[in-house]
Amino acid sequence: MKKLTMVLEIFTSNFYRYASGRTRIILIMLLLTACWLFSGCGGVSRPTDSYNVFPEIKVKGPEIIIEYRGEPVFTGKVITQNGTFSFTRNIFQDEKALTGVVALTAARGIKLNLAGQIKASAESFPCEADRSDSGPVVVRHVSGLSRSRLNRAVYDRRSDWVLSVDSGPRVQVSPLEENPEGRVYAIEASGSEIILRFRPAYYRLHRGLKYYEPWTYRLKQDSVAGWISWFAFYDRVTEADIVETAETMVEKLLPFGYKLLQIDDGYQRGEGQPELWLQANDKFPRGLSFLASYLKGKGLVPGLWTNVAFKQVEFVQAHPDWFVQDNSGRPGRGNWVEYSLDGSVEKALDEIVRPVYRTLRNQGWKYFKVDALRHLRYEGYNAHSGYFIRKKVDREKAFRRYVEVIREEIGPESYLLGCWGIRPELVGLLDGCRIGTDGFSYAGLAQFNSWNNVVWRNDPDHIQLDEERYRSLLVTSLTGSILLLTDKPAVYHSPAVEPARRAAPVLWTVPGQIFDVDPSRSSLLDRVGAEVSGSGPRPFDAGLRPACDLWLLEIVRPFENWLVLGRTGESEKKIRFSDLGLDDQKEYFVFEFWSKQLVGSFNGGFEPGPLDPVYRSQCFIIRERMAHPQLLATSRHLTGGGPDLLDTRWEGDELSAKCQLAAGDPYELYIHIPPGWNLDETTIDGASLESSRRQGSLLMITLQAGTGGQASWTIRFSRTR
Repeated sequence: MKKLTMVLEIFTSNFYRYASGRTRIILIMLLLTACWLFSGCGGVSRPTDSYNVFPEIKVKGPEIIIEYRGEPVFTGKVITQNGTFSFTRNIFQDEKALTGVVALTAARGIKLNLAGQIKASAESFPCEADRSDSGPVVVRHVSGLSRSRLNRAVYDRRSDWVLSVDSGPRVQVSPLEENPEGRVYAIEASGSEIILRFRPAYYRLHRGLKYYEPWTYRLKQDSVAGWISWFAFYDRVTEADIVETAETMVEKLLPFGYKLLQIDDGYQRGEGQPELWLQANDKFPRGLSFLASYLKGKGLVPGLWTNVAFKQVEFVQAHPDWFVQDNSGRPGRGNWVEYSLDGSVEKALDEIVRPVYRTLRNQGWKYFKVDALRHLRYEGYNAHSGYFIRKKVDREKAFRRYVEVIREEIGPESYLLGCWGIRPELVGLLDGCRIGTDGFSYAGLAQFNSWNNVVWRNDPDHIQLDEERYRSLLVTSLTGSILLLTDKPAVYHSPAVEPARRAAPVLWTVPGQIFDVDPSRSSLLDRVGAEVSGSGPRPFDAGLRPACDLWLLEIVRPFENWLVLGRTGESEKKIRFSDLGLDDQKEYFVFEFWSKQLVGSFNGGFEPGPLDPVYRSQCFIIRERMAHPQLLATSRHLTGGGPDLLDTRWEGDELSAKCQLAAGDPYELYIHIPPGWNLDETTIDGASLESSRRQGSLLMITLQAGTGGQASWTIRFSRTR
């Protein structure tokens, strides 16, 4: 039976306080029936998966408790005007995916109020779990712990469950406590009907990622920003090119957070036997060990491209049992991958795969891009499925085993990027995934937004600093994705490098939505097992047509919260603050980063206007308006302070901040001075004052960073008498 739905109605009471004796007897019978169903009778077996277990839903008077794996995840209380309400408790099973639902209903004309707490792990975060049917299409990410008014759920990554409130009632989710052991959230809901929905194994079973077991791995939170050789030099790359690029990076990009230098295709002698990878060709006379050591000595992270193709026919013929065979018993062949090593043959993995990655790791390489994975799966394994059937081997597990061996050899501390296309079979092994075809596109960052920094980190492919550079850099940085440049070194000595400097480092983010904003690709993942060609994007790989043009980053710091809104198109002529999760009763400043212009101060929303033909995008920094002088933005980063502001505060009549400066980079402060305030004195430590100028209510101060590092400043104001 394709779908099996089980409904357990454990308790229903219109007026729980006034239940009669006969009603209580009926309720006991219902409870006994529920116990019978839970015991495995009635055609439904209890799941044996320790993380995919039935939630226990308890309703005692006005109190509601939801327990999962023996621990309370929600405790709350219902309050109504007359103290009465009705409710139902149900548990649904669709194949293996479980859902627990509590529906609370008030009498006609009465409003329910639910107040409670959600307890979750230190990897949990507030979010939206279900798509809204109103408002503009916005991709949301968060640096910090979200306070957005759009949130209606809490997702716990460590155990892969989500607790959400269905659309309808007003909901507010607010972080209450945070420590290394866990987080506590306050949740309030009000309306005539409130439906709580608990879904265990959310990504793994509800979203269909069967290898997603987040309790077994943690994602690396450091920024991944750097340079890759492919579009700059293709396979003609030389050792001299790498040395020149490294020197340029140290001078022009490293101070801004670009640390990774990854050599792509072109250094190897061939593809297949270990020595062809480990002994570089004549264009790299000093070898791979030298380059790894050289890059590390420059303060860069050494990265290297490899792939899973095998192209030495004589070796294949000498070891036929190590390779996938066609229906005639000859070595099977496929485009791009040529011959396919059988991942179920441990001897083959020991002799071919392990030596390559063990040696590269020992040489000092820290970042590994493994290419042609799609071709191994499609042209190699799927196209020769009969081979695996005859061997009685699961070809998906054989494919996964190949990459497991790579991970074992490079170790958990090294970065592993899978390339290219969506690889659901490798979830839990990859740190990052090149989600689309060759050539940058930010479309996939809305098609797989809910995967980013939950399942793995998305790689939209490398960025060239061409006429699209502002837009490409903006979206990549705001979404917390992998950011790799790929130009020749001379470009980084030109003005074209400026927006790249403002996009890195990439902040660690989590998605504000645990659904894909554009589901057109991820909804087709069930086709992966039947693809036999990887010669172009498959329907489930990241596509090239963006489905939205609003990209929202919420920044939450102990000292301040603000928003950064990226706009890459003109589909929305007016931006409402409530659609961004802000309180529409408050007033907000809007500052456009690329043009360094104060758009204004607004209630309710603002009109962004047309896109500038140079920037082809807009980057709006949105901060709540205060009655005193306040910082609107800094020039260091397109977030207006995300990585560089360490603290800001207003005390007495003084505005002060601590910040992190990049060496040689003038640091500009944009400060609003409301009417009735005068600037008296500016004190700076760790930098020097280069200039101070005022344009209306906007004060612009430029600090000279020198060698970089931490600096602090204090500006004293006085009120006009």
